[in-house]
Amino acid sequence: MITLLSDPAVWAAFLTLTVLEIVLGIDNVIFISIAAARLPEEHRARARLIGLSGALLLRIILLFFIAKLIGLSEPFVTLRGWGISWRDVILVLGGLFLIYKASTEIFDEVEGEAPAHGEATLARVTLSAVIVQIMLLDLVFSIDSVITAVGIADHIEVMIAAICVAIVVMMIAATPISNFVEAHPSTKMLALAFLLMVGMALVADGFHFHVERGFIYAAMLFGGGVEALNLLRQKRRRARAD
Repeated sequence: MITLLSDPAVWAAFLTLTVLEIVLGIDNVIFISIAAARLPEEHRARARLIGLSGALLLRIILLFFIAKLIGLSEPFVTLRGWGISWRDVILVLGGLFLIYKASTEIFDEVEGEAPAHGEATLARVTLSAVIVQIMLLDLVFSIDSVITAVGIADHIEVMIAAICVAIVVMMIAATPISNFVEAHPSTKMLALAFLLMVGMALVADGFHFHVERGFIYAAMLFGGGVEALNLLRQKRRRARAD
């Protein structure tokens, strides 16, 4: 352990992996925030905590089964020269689920049936149902997260430490992100569009058509910049009106 702590390469791998895990966890945090928003307010913080704790637990468990995890990328059946692995199946199913969830949330927003404005909708959603949804998506996001960790760091201690730090950062950020998204409906629509794109990218990856996440993040960064300008304009108009 002392040898690891005194090795600059280990620290470089730790810092790099921590930053990457936080970036890769952004879509996870957004999904958890939106899923928890369907619950009564007193249950939302608990759902976010359980969801992110589940993400941490899944990642650590997967790290201890690295050989099995890498085996998920090996084809279990080949159709006309196209190999299908369990990783492909998980990515496609997870992507389709994310597309479905984002699409239904967008439909509710457009039709004026958003969870935040309808007690009947909130009543239909239970804490356990939301946690199950969060855990299913945690599994999908965890696979790529752990594969990234394995590709960057050589020591499992470094991987676990980086993932723990990243999850703690996400836990701290989850509540303000959730509150901000709920307070600004147009921002929520932008977040849902982001999840829709992530779902499509997961499905594409499952069919071996890799989509660089950098393109998605660049598009969302641009959209977020435009939304920030809109919010600033609205704030200044209200200030002038007052």
